[in-house]
Amino acid sequence: GIFSLLIIAVLYWFFGTEYGSTLRATGANPAMSRAQGISTSKSKVVGLVLSNGIVALAGSLLAQYQGNADINMGKGAIVIGLAAVIIGEALFGWLSRNNFALKLISVVLGGIVYFIVYSTVIYIGLDTNYLKMLSAIVVALFLAVPYWKKKYLSNANSTEKKEAKALLKAQQKEAKKKGEQ
Repeated sequence: GIFSLLIIAVLYWFFGTEYGSTLRATGANPAMSRAQGISTSKSKVVGLVLSNGIVALAGSLLAQYQGNADINMGKGAIVIGLAAVIIGEALFGWLSRNNFALKLISVVLGGIVYFIVYSTVIYIGLDTNYLKMLSAIVVALFLAVPYWKKKYLSNANSTEKKEAKALLKAQQKEAKKKGEQ
């Protein structure tokens, strides 16, 4: 936990620097970054180096924790990482919309939620042969959450927006009539 917070703090600091901002800009909009004079190819390489360094650190910590290393230790790790990002964004995206530090924390919280679901399934006693299928189902469900939010919650917002626009038009017409008199 503390090590995760330390990594988040270092990443938050780095992405707040000028070069960190160029990496974020390259990831968000490479064409605009090139237009601003940023070397996007260099930024992409540095981003890959940084991400792979973090993955290597995580692998070394896992090997240290388990006391050995095996070629098969990383199988399924990409699914867990993607699940952490997807679940974190789906559940805590509203919290971290404009705050980069909270986005980083939401990924860690997504990983925790993923392992709680995973542990619950093992605790319930479901067949462990189905864990990969369950992982895929959990990821698929959390991938659907933003779609469902957009579909069902934005309709309510769009209805409210239409009503507000109609009210505004009515007020403008009324003000116009008063101005003509």
